Amino acid sequence: MEVQGRIKMIGDTQTFGSNGFRKREVVVTTEEQYPQHILVEFVQDKTDLLNNYQVGQQVKVSINLRGREWVNPQGETKYFNSVQGWRIEALQAAASGENMPPVPPADAFEPAGDLKEEDHDDLPF
Repeated sequence: MEVQGRIKMIGDTQTFGSNGFRKREVVVTTEEQYPQHILVEFVQDKTDLLNNYQVGQQVKVSINLRGREWVNPQGETKYFNSVQGWRIEALQAAASGENMPPVPPADAFEPAGDLKEEDHDDLPF
């Protein structure tokens, strides 16, 4: 599965327990009629994948849905879901100027000659 959108937040890497479990969270806001703020967690060595990304950047995140069952001390069963990322890619903005040809300087254009109202063109509109 994949989630596409703009990075809203990138958290710091957190380390838990004596075994050194690491987790880092990122929030991706989808760009649709009703934008969603999706929390994706990267764990262990995947936390380093977020080092090259910044807030505001458009990305595509490959995810897995994870589910856990937990029985509390009172014997009630609870279920928890998480969205776990395993790859992240930068997306090129459609309107980015990187692939556009350079704009010539303003003095490279020649001014139009004197135009008179009686001069007409043969355009159909």
